[in-house]
Amino acid sequence: MSRGKWRLRAAQLALSPTWLTVVLVYLGTMAWTVTLSFTNSRLLPNWDFVGLAQYARLFGTAKWTLALQNLVVFGVLYVAGCLVLGFLLAAALDRRVRFESAFRTLFLYPYAMSFVVTGLIWQWLMNPTLGLQPTVQDWGWAGFRFDWVTSRTMALYAVVLAGIWQGAGLVMVLALAGMRGIDAEQWRAARIDGIPVWRVYLSIILPQLGPALAAAATLLSMGVIKTYDLVIALTKGGPGSATEVPAKFIMDNMFQRQNLGLATAAAVVLLLSVIAIVVPFRYAAYIMAKRRAGAL
Repeated sequence: MSRGKWRLRAAQLALSPTWLTVVLVYLGTMAWTVTLSFTNSRLLPNWDFVGLAQYARLFGTAKWTLALQNLVVFGVLYVAGCLVLGFLLAAALDRRVRFESAFRTLFLYPYAMSFVVTGLIWQWLMNPTLGLQPTVQDWGWAGFRFDWVTSRTMALYAVVLAGIWQGAGLVMVLALAGMRGIDAEQWRAARIDGIPVWRVYLSIILPQLGPALAAAATLLSMGVIKTYDLVIALTKGGPGSATEVPAKFIMDNMFQRQNLGLATAAAVVLLLSVIAIVVPFRYAAYIMAKRRAGAL
């Protein structure tokens, strides 16, 4: 056997545990979950197949419908808010402000926290007896209200606010890296033409940040689908079911209501939602890369 073939076989042998893990752990559990979603499993798995009955029951459940609606509202506001705030922070730091490194670290620090810590921080801030509300009221602003976690109409927006506070730093870093890679000649030409700074960022810089912002949007969207710990730490799904999300619905049915069949059906729907989000982004990235290669 030649040395090249031996190195190839050695590399394949070294990668075999990884491939085995992918097949057994990831693909295997996915297949197991899909199989259980067609059964009448309760506390333990069984092979009493009921076809699509669990899916029909799932979409006939008002709590699941509400969870999907909450996820859409949270996802749209969260991703859009992170992109806008992250871009604005990046544009501010791109002006070469003093203590830029300190500000960059400060803005990125919340992203290093877990969603549980973020939820607990904002739960305290919005606590009507211990948080910002009584503090500001003691200063003389008696009408100030910041008790969103106790309001059915505002609780979901409290989750959005906490999520944006954590996720905007990621967008800021990616956008700032993209801005620093833009040719300085474009700025010189804009100054000569007398174009305002804000117009340069909107009309010239922003279109060139498409790949960076698309990557950030993909990462944020993946986080939206599996949102669970932020909701649990901040509102526990309440008040009532005001902040119910699919991941919490799945966990409740699996571990509290012992309805394994319904929980796995919801998990499959959530998996298909992830695929529906990831595939278009990956396809768009593939087309853009192919066009760049053709242009070169």
